[in-house]
This record gives sequence, C-alpha cells and structure tokens, in this order.
Amino acid sequence: MPENEFVIQTENLTYRYEGADRDAVKGVILSVRRGEFLAVLGRNGSGKSTLGKLLNALIAPTEGSVCVCGIRPDTEDNTFLIRQKCGMVFQNPDNQTVATIVEEDVAFGPENLGVAPEEIRARVDWALEKVGMTAFRRTAPSMLSGGQKQRVAIAGVIAMKPEIIVFDESTSMLDPAGRLEVMETAKALNRENGVTVVWITHFMDEAAQASRLIVVDDGEIRLDGAPRQVFSRVKEIQSYGLEAPDMTVLAAMLRERGLNVSGEILTVEEMEVELCRLRSSI
Repeated sequence: MPENEFVIQTENLTYRYEGADRDAVKGVILSVRRGEFLAVLGRNGSGKSTLGKLLNALIAPTEGSVCVCGIRPDTEDNTFLIRQKCGMVFQNPDNQTVATIVEEDVAFGPENLGVAPEEIRARVDWALEKVGMTAFRRTAPSMLSGGQKQRVAIAGVIAMKPEIIVFDESTSMLDPAGRLEVMETAKALNRENGVTVVWITHFMDEAAQASRLIVVDDGEIRLDGAPRQVFSRVKEIQSYGLEAPDMTVLAAMLRERGLNVSGEILTVEEMEVELCRLRSSI
C-alpha cells in the first residue's frame, strides 16, 4: 500500500441510535491517510465517539459507507477484519481488563486471533516494552494507577498489530500525569511505528498536538485542517461550545486591537517570541 494511501474513507456516513429523533452522525465525508495523527474535537454529545465506533465497526452505519484499509463492514468476516486493522482504546481502562495479571491481559487479543504461542510471547514482550510497562508484567491490573492501566490497555491493542488505533477520550478519566503518559505513548506509536492515530478528545491541549484536527458538532464535521489553522478561527470554535488555547485567544484579541501578531499561536513560548518580534519591529 503506498505511503500516502487513505486507510479510512467515509461517504455520507450517518448513524441514528434506536429510538432517537435525530442522527448522532450525519453525512460525514472523511479521508485519513496512513500515518496521520488525527484529532477529533467536540463537546459532549457532538457525535465524535459515535464516529469512532463507526470507524472500528462496533456499530454499522444507518446510511452511507465506511471503508477501513480497503475493507467495508458488509459481512461478519469483514467486520472482524476491520477490528483487527483498527484497534480501539476506550475511556475507562477497567472496561478493557479481562485478566488478573498484566501480561495475560495483553496476550488476550492475540490469543483470540489464533496467533501461535511463541509469537504471542514475542508480541506481549514488545507491546509492554513499547508502553513502558515491562516491569509490571506480573502485576494485577487493579494495583496500577489510571495512567498505567490505560497503557496496559494500549499494549493489549498494539499486541494485535493494528494499522490504526482509535483513542476514544482515553485520557478523560485520568489526572494530568496520566494524561501525559497516554498521549506520549500514542505519539510514539505514531512517530516510531507508523500507526495511524484517531484521537477523540475534548481537551484543547491534546488536540493541538495532532498533525490534523477536525471539529465535530451536531454530528457533522464543521472544521478540518492543521491545529494552528483551525484554532485561529477563535469565534467559530467558540460557537461550537469549545475554547481555543489561551494564547490563540490572546493573539486574536491583540489582532482586534490592531497589533500585527500571528493568528496561529498556540503556546506561551510562541507568544513570547511573537511579542519580541513585534517589539523589535517598532
């Protein structure tokens, strides 16, 4: 498969929950390239988690289509294949724990795929090393911190060698240290192993670290682009019940007051450099 080929493609993707009076996802057209780190940002109830479940074939579209790694979930076998190609890490790591020992938990997925025992051992070793949890291989998951549990959940997913991982608000129940642990793990998998990441979140600082950002509201994609470009549209971001990063908001306020500062500033450090540049030009 060429490096720039799309691994996810949707066309008019629509889903309505049974008994609901409106679509949770409606008419979504989305293409994701191999190796992208795509953040999906939206307020609660925006449809972003439903979109993630559609990509992982956990639910089937009401209308439209989804294609993952060239496979459409139109048969039971194809649905199974998609879940091999596209792993998912959920909000609560306890919901993904199936064993009483960490290494057994990580081995569960490959065992279900029918992987040979010697290969399972190699995959478990590799996955635990990759997420920095080798020292805890014989530990009970119940003894781990939230961030450590989520890293074990990630290990269980990557041991199945997926090409894509959907992180469905996987840091929302964690403290700042745990959030950082999980985010850094996802970035390393993307950077070092070429795993395509779909990062569903409502945290601005996490979305700002992606290579591409889409904003979902009322089941539709409202904005799509590089994080700097998307966040620079401060008032539009706010109209969807979200807040742009503080420095981006400050930059917009300064521009409204006639100062020639960039509208694509994300961090304090970038604002400091921009203000120094502005001062030297006066």
